[in-house]
Amino acid sequence: MLGSEILSKLPDRPLEKAELLELLTELGIQTSTLEHQPLFTVADSTGVQEQLAGGHTKNLFLKDKKGQYFLLTAEQDTQVNLKTLHKLLGGSSRFSFGKPEALLELLGVIPGSVTAFGIVNDREGRVKFALDSRLMRHEIINCHPLSNEATTSIKREDLLVFAKITGHEAQIVDLAQEV
Repeated sequence: MLGSEILSKLPDRPLEKAELLELLTELGIQTSTLEHQPLFTVADSTGVQEQLAGGHTKNLFLKDKKGQYFLLTAEQDTQVNLKTLHKLLGGSSRFSFGKPEALLELLGVIPGSVTAFGIVNDREGRVKFALDSRLMRHEIINCHPLSNEATTSIKREDLLVFAKITGHEAQIVDLAQEV
C-alpha cells in the first residue's frame, strides 16, 4: 500500500507510540525500539546513548513572528544559535519556542517528548521540518517514538522517506554555518 493511502486511513487525532510503530512497519520501514524511564532532557539520556549506536537527537519546536512553526532535529550536542537560526530555516524573524498547547495540537506530543516523528501528526503541513547536517552523517538516528519513555532507532534514509510520506520535505541545514 502506498504511503498516502496508509496515511489517509489514520485516525483523525494524533497518533500514539504503538500506532506510530505500527505505521512504520506498514510503510516497510525497519526500526528498533528501546523502552526506558522517561527522559526529559538530553542530559537525562546518557544511559540510553550508551546502549544505542548512532546519532542521538535534541529537538526544538520553534515559532517565528508571523506564526510559522518549525521543528528542528539536531545532533544532541549541537550548539544552536537562536538569534540567527531563522535565517537558516527561512523564518521571518528571530524564533521563540512554540507554546506547549501548539506543540500538542500540531505534533501531538508534550514538552519532553518532542521528536522528528511528531511530523506524522502535522497533517495540514503547518510545521516546517529541518535536520542538522551533523546528525545526518550518522547511518542510524535515534528519536523518541512520540513518547519520552522509549527511543526508536531508524536509518537516516528511512527518516527522510518517512518525512516525505508525511508531506514534509526535510530541510538539511548546517547549524555551524555563520549567518
